[in-house]
Amino acid sequence: MVLTYVTSRGQWYLNSWKGDLSRSGGIASNIGIHFFDLLLWLFGRVEGFEVHLSQPQKMAGYLELERASVRWFLSIDRHDLPFEARPGGPTTFRSITVDGSELEFSDGFADLHTRIYREILAGRGFGVEDARPAIVLTHGLRNAAPVGVTGRAHEHLLRRR
Repeated sequence: MVLTYVTSRGQWYLNSWKGDLSRSGGIASNIGIHFFDLLLWLFGRVEGFEVHLSQPQKMAGYLELERASVRWFLSIDRHDLPFEARPGGPTTFRSITVDGSELEFSDGFADLHTRIYREILAGRGFGVEDARPAIVLTHGLRNAAPVGVTGRAHEHLLRRR
């Protein structure tokens, strides 16, 4: 399985609290945690992981889950988009490939946080225990020393060799 999430952000992102690792937890916590949570919910507990790349603008690695192996790549660098970013055009690419079938889901996230917050305020949200596995995984990924590009690396890293 391959998870790719590229969401172009300008210099403002790195200059804001989101670009401050001590305040936001970096790209793994700020962007990746949502997808790590989804993967754990769908494919079970973490059995192992590797971090291949860890930089302020991008991070990549490998997850061995109970029912899936996942090569993942996160980036806020517009140069990682699979198309040229143009003013007024799309600036995000989200994709998951399972058994050779790709599902591209770049649209549809515009009001997701607002909808989730409404559910939480109405008493129908998730608690810390629900999120704990993703929090623990994200903490581990953020603190892991990158092993470099291995054979289990995301295709984006393999192309850059």
